[in-house]
Amino acid sequence: MTKRNWIGTAIGLALCIAALPGCSNSGNSANQQANAAAPGEPQVQWNRKLEKQLRDAIAGAPANGLKPDLFLKGGEQGAALTHTALRYAQALAQGYSDPNKIFPVYTIPRPSGDVQQGFQQAMQKGDLASWFASLPPQTDEYKALSQAHLHYLELASKTPNFQAVPDGDPIKPGSHDKRVAALAAALQAMGYFAPAARQHHRATQATAPVSTTYSGQLIAAVKRLQGDFGLKTDGIVGGNTLDAINLGPAGLAREAAIAMERLRWLERNPPATRIDVNTAATILDYWRDGQHMDRRNVVAGEPDKQTPQLQAPIVNLVAYPTWTVPKSIADKEIASKGSAWLAANNFSMKDGMYVQASGPKNSLGIVKFDMDDKQAIYLHDTPAKALFGLPDRHRSHGCVRVQNAVAFATAIATEEGVLDKFQKAMASQQETFVKLPNTIPVRLLYHTAFWDGSRVQFRPDVYGWDDNVAAALGLVRGVKWQPVQQSGDIGP
Repeated sequence: MTKRNWIGTAIGLALCIAALPGCSNSGNSANQQANAAAPGEPQVQWNRKLEKQLRDAIAGAPANGLKPDLFLKGGEQGAALTHTALRYAQALAQGYSDPNKIFPVYTIPRPSGDVQQGFQQAMQKGDLASWFASLPPQTDEYKALSQAHLHYLELASKTPNFQAVPDGDPIKPGSHDKRVAALAAALQAMGYFAPAARQHHRATQATAPVSTTYSGQLIAAVKRLQGDFGLKTDGIVGGNTLDAINLGPAGLAREAAIAMERLRWLERNPPATRIDVNTAATILDYWRDGQHMDRRNVVAGEPDKQTPQLQAPIVNLVAYPTWTVPKSIADKEIASKGSAWLAANNFSMKDGMYVQASGPKNSLGIVKFDMDDKQAIYLHDTPAKALFGLPDRHRSHGCVRVQNAVAFATAIATEEGVLDKFQKAMASQQETFVKLPNTIPVRLLYHTAFWDGSRVQFRPDVYGWDDNVAAALGLVRGVKWQPVQQSGDIGP
């Protein structure tokens, strides 16, 4: 794809463009300012070969989900080129934006290091291209998202006037609806639907009526899209399915770009043994000594009780935990309960706080993964097992409920050499803390686009956090997803 096409395919994705310091004024004074080295930046000599490498690298920025216009405005010389190179390198190495300035809580470790030394070495070798290529994540997931981003940008360039499917009653399989033609066009633009070629004469095609029947391959296309978004694959077009379709190819490119930015925020060598929870997808992945050991469903916070983005270690496994109810939950959801309900659910008052006794009815279930975390967030079991089977699992008060939590805790206890202690604690059916010899880091991530090992998946942005990242990248706002139905239980 040519440089012109790189920029052209971003049509519909730009909302604002970050300006480069020292490049916004015109005239001799601006040129003098641009050619003066910024404080702390190295003074290097540019030649045509190195400048071309820089401009070519930035022209290829869409492969990293970034817009070239974020870095180059045209006419940069000398120190302005150095500033541009360092800025682009920083974006690849650590992210274009700073999550700590975007979100009120973000404690996940970020990549360390200074790009200036690498820049100077690359300049001395005369090879900026290889250095830039080495800076972003080198994982299969990042590469898959990069390919997806370019693919959807290309699709978007072919349908610059993408038309959303109008809202209305849900379109059900087998039904007749005047929006079926718009639905087919939208799915075709996104690469989900390829209508069968007609065998009629062209003149006949011009006068043939467009079918309004929702059937066959069109239903199959909708189900594929629903699967890619983690939605119920019933073929019904409405709610979040309609929202996903109305993203169009440009919207899918936007999601991939945001996901790559989030991956650039993460350290390149995370702990080999760790638990990663994608709270957007409500999926947990367990890594042991660098090997992927387990994936299971979780329940994360409701949209108004968001699970924060943080990293904290599991320090204890807690058998048959009690639950001291936070004041925020107690005041809103427990204080109004009658004494009969409190007794039936094993609640009592201790030191002015509601405490739920251990047992199968306990809102934490019968095992808790105790984390050393200032936000008081942790992983735990739950008596509300049916929630794990729902497509949308944002139903908690902010903590993370783990599917088959006892089996997961048993596996960790086995690997950590404390299985006997954990089994004894479980057999006691009383609150017992089993300390882990080695703490296990938990990263609570929020990735609405991710690679599942075989294909790129998407999820509704239920927290609305994608717009914060999109604004920082100069991208348009996304769709407003349908509200999540609340579970109605009181668990954390």
